[in-house]
Amino acid sequence: MIELRNVTKVYNKQTTALDRVDLLIGKGEFVSVVGASGAGKSTMIKLLIGEEKPTDGDVVVDEWCVNNLKKRRLPAFRREIGVVFQNYRLLPKKTAHENLAFAMEVSGAKKKEIQECVPQMLDIVGLLNKSESFPVQLSGGEQQRIAIARALVHEPKLLIADEPTGNLDTFATWDIIKLLLKINELGTTVVLASHDKEVVNALNKRVVTLEKGAVIRDQEHGKYVI
Repeated sequence: MIELRNVTKVYNKQTTALDRVDLLIGKGEFVSVVGASGAGKSTMIKLLIGEEKPTDGDVVVDEWCVNNLKKRRLPAFRREIGVVFQNYRLLPKKTAHENLAFAMEVSGAKKKEIQECVPQMLDIVGLLNKSESFPVQLSGGEQQRIAIARALVHEPKLLIADEPTGNLDTFATWDIIKLLLKINELGTTVVLASHDKEVVNALNKRVVTLEKGAVIRDQEHGKYVI
């Protein structure tokens, strides 16, 4: 599903964000990527979604060699992955339903498909009753669940969550984590970048630990011990 082959990323010829990283993540896994600020988590996410290219090495996601993709091919690739960020990035003047529908419209989905898919996704994240609410009318946890639903509308094989609970209280945090686990149980590979030790340790899933751009620990049932 995901393979990083001797990946190095250097910024400004001085700052090494990732240093010769080799990593393999299989289909259906749930993997937490952890590390202190500046360890390389965000850079790894940017490489996985094609936002950055490695200085050296290859980034492969579901048989796409991401670093070799031309700009015109990136939209097709990104439709096969779902991405959720700390900041929900919802369109403020569109309802929950419209936020999901718009994501499908811009990728060329037909009206009938949109009408069928959007309620299903809202139901999966438990917010079918909020379909006509605008982001400002939703709590932070609800906005993040809408963002996750939006990431799922293309039925991605991979969901990347970059600090998805960073702006949430404890109760909302666990709602989001339970949702990610549910999505994983349905067959989607999940990569969670997080600095939340309590969450990562409670998951008892695979943990990849970064330090100064290098993988220093990779444990099947790991803990965040930094």
